[in-house]
Amino acid sequence: MTAHDPRIRVGLIGYGYAGRTFHAPLIAATAGLELVAVASSDAAKVRADLPDVDIVGEPMALAGADSVDLVVIASPNDTHVQLARAALDAGKAVVVDKPFTVDLADARALADQAQRLGLLLSVFHNRRWDSDFLGVKQAIDDGLVGRVTHFESHIDRYRPRVRDRWREGSGSGSGIWFDLGPHLVDQALQLFGLPDRVQGNLASQRQGAQTDDWAHVLLEYDVRRVVLHAGMLVAGGSNRFVVHGETGSLVKRQPDRQEAQLLAGMRPGAPGWGADPDDMLFYDASGADRTVASVDGDQRQYYTRIAEALAGRGANPVPPAQAVATMAVIDAAIRSARTGRVVDMQFSAEERAASGR
Repeated sequence: MTAHDPRIRVGLIGYGYAGRTFHAPLIAATAGLELVAVASSDAAKVRADLPDVDIVGEPMALAGADSVDLVVIASPNDTHVQLARAALDAGKAVVVDKPFTVDLADARALADQAQRLGLLLSVFHNRRWDSDFLGVKQAIDDGLVGRVTHFESHIDRYRPRVRDRWREGSGSGSGIWFDLGPHLVDQALQLFGLPDRVQGNLASQRQGAQTDDWAHVLLEYDVRRVVLHAGMLVAGGSNRFVVHGETGSLVKRQPDRQEAQLLAGMRPGAPGWGADPDDMLFYDASGADRTVASVDGDQRQYYTRIAEALAGRGANPVPPAQAVATMAVIDAAIRSARTGRVVDMQFSAEERAASGR
């Protein structure tokens, strides 16, 4: 990006599920961003989808390439730190797919590095712009259920067969808690701020499982309790969100559809993009129920705000302090699961200020 060329040239590291399904289509649909290079070991796959981009075989080479302004890291979780560190050292703005890192100390070190260098560093918490979350957030903000006392967030799937991929292997950063936990935690912190205590329980339930495929985590706030749950053996019967408050209860049954739309080949922003046909259900104090209209989701908002921030017209949509706070809860849940103890949370003043609640 120069004074004569306002385009933000994007280099994408990794063209697996996250890079191909989410990042590449969302970047392509964002004004001001141009995907110019992809680092991947599968050049044929990239070329079939993106015939006009440069293909780089070595991720580190792209992290420091003069041809890009923004480096997006969508590689395996245990590579995030070294790639982000190299890109920042090369003077690049950086987006890291969730989880930010697999080690809390590394997350804090990267945040410090970006601040010291004066560079944008952001984490791809795209599900802040999911229809299900936005609808529930709006209802809570509008006071529909009054003061929230109990909140449940589920991302459940039915995948009984263990697949041969790094996310389900035994390596660092694998497992359902590192995969789905960041979404669950980030959304909870957006709604309620930082918890006082965390209890975690992780399990491997499927035959042949090499890492956790079931997670149940409780965040404690004064009197409020927030339940975060993810499982891989749920064929049906669970709601996406359940909210109980002093004036009623709210249920959101079905999840946001943007991931399914992307997998089906829909271009972000096409007619019907992010539309949610599943209205929420509200129960008032008498037990009577009524529907509450859903809202549309739009994960393009993440990259739109990244482009605006790099152009000096807006703020980083997910600043490092917020991403570090999410990683602190991820880490606490793992420690709690290992020890069987409740973990008291300690956040920095910057992390508390960034939470906004």
